[in-house]
Amino acid sequence: MSQHNIVGSEAFARRPQVYIRTLRRGAYHRRRGRLLIGFVAGVMAAAVALTVLVMAWGPQFGG
Repeated sequence: MSQHNIVGSEAFARRPQVYIRTLRRGAYHRRRGRLLIGFVAGVMAAAVALTVLVMAWGPQFGG
């Protein structure tokens, strides 16, 4: 077993613990959210473009 020499640790403080319920969204979360929104918008734009191409050129290949 290992021995620990903990001196003045917060674990042994005689004050009540404070629990953080909510955190403000940081820059990383905002950046990740914007990246996700951009990705979804790109996928939707590609789907619309593909639909337009199929509707425009589909009948001449269909028969």
